[in-house]
Amino acid sequence: MIHADDEVLVVSKPHGLLSVPGKGVHLADSLLTRLLEDYPATLLVHRLDRDTSGVMVFALAPHAQRHLGLQFEKRQVRKAYVARVHGHVSGSVGTIDLPLAADWPNRPRQMVDLRYGRPALTNWELLQACTDESRLMLFPRTGRSHQLRVHCQAIGHPILGDPLYAEGDARQHRRLMLHSVSLRFRHPADGSEVSFSAEPEF
Repeated sequence: MIHADDEVLVVSKPHGLLSVPGKGVHLADSLLTRLLEDYPATLLVHRLDRDTSGVMVFALAPHAQRHLGLQFEKRQVRKAYVARVHGHVSGSVGTIDLPLAADWPNRPRQMVDLRYGRPALTNWELLQACTDESRLMLFPRTGRSHQLRVHCQAIGHPILGDPLYAEGDARQHRRLMLHSVSLRFRHPADGSEVSFSAEPEF
């Protein structure tokens, strides 16, 4: 638990745990399910991929859920992620502006689709570059499914440990090296801007 008050819960999701229950008994365990045990009023606001770790916010009242949901919908929430990616990234900052669409024959994979894809924008900042891998800060400005994972792959630097988009040595890691490091949003109680963070374990 990072923060709790009358309106919101902010927690750091472990990697490998679903945000919400999936279909079937074997997918019943989730972060939402666990939170409901201690906070029965918990309401979902957004999701992280199962293999992604890091900061998530949940609402504790319907009006808070609507307030936060609108902020996500209007792209007012500022999200930052840390990722370890394959290869030496050149440059210090950049923008990836590539539209994304579902790769229907290979669901749940997504893909770059310049003709029919929905707009997707990611800014990035280089934190550290080595010979065979780099550490990036990623700032998604849209919220497409698998956006950061597909965008990194599209520029030739897939996220390490990604079971869907990395290949060869880049795939052979203990986990997906992607972590939601911070969230900044307006608190539904009074509209004040708040920020919460959690450092990655990698």
